[in-house]
Amino acid sequence: MASMITDKEILVLYYSQHGSVRQMAQLLARGVEQVPGVRARLRTVPKVSTTCEATEPAIPDEGAPYVELCDLEECMGIALGSPTRFGNMAAPMKYFWDGTSALWMKHALVGKPAALFTSSGTMHGGQESTLLTMMIPLLHHGMVIVGLPYSEPELTTTKQGGTPYGASHVAGISSDQPISEAEKKLCIALGKRLAQTALKLAQ
Repeated sequence: MASMITDKEILVLYYSQHGSVRQMAQLLARGVEQVPGVRARLRTVPKVSTTCEATEPAIPDEGAPYVELCDLEECMGIALGSPTRFGNMAAPMKYFWDGTSALWMKHALVGKPAALFTSSGTMHGGQESTLLTMMIPLLHHGMVIVGLPYSEPELTTTKQGGTPYGASHVAGISSDQPISEAEKKLCIALGKRLAQTALKLAQ
């Protein structure tokens, strides 16, 4: 049985190659923890390799610990983040979700809220299709998708990232563009909305 602490946690699960998605995850976590009684649990996924002998260390060199299936089961909601890869989530994140059948079989995630975030190299680099396709495994798990409403003023004024499907960031071709103030506010707003929704659904 999950403890009282884990009952009030939101899992912020991400994969980040150059650091932008990790920074977004930290901003979402900040938004989650603006809601009294809710904490963020940051986790990441290991890289995948076409070389069978290649392995990742048991503990990442930097950033959050690797996710385990129990993290998804224990937390009351999930924020899922990945960089854009040709309009879809990165292979390491897809590989992880392909291995969640045990949770699907026992309906462990049914009714839990989820939110999405992504980063791309260009303004039209597939952010929205990435967010939409990331929803698909979550919908198969029976999760409730939480987006960004247009009541967030930055959504209508941003010249960078930001979509109603989730938070986004334009990192630049060299992944050297900092997260803008509007993008930061939308990440925090999404984390806060996810936590608030999770509390309501848990009542």
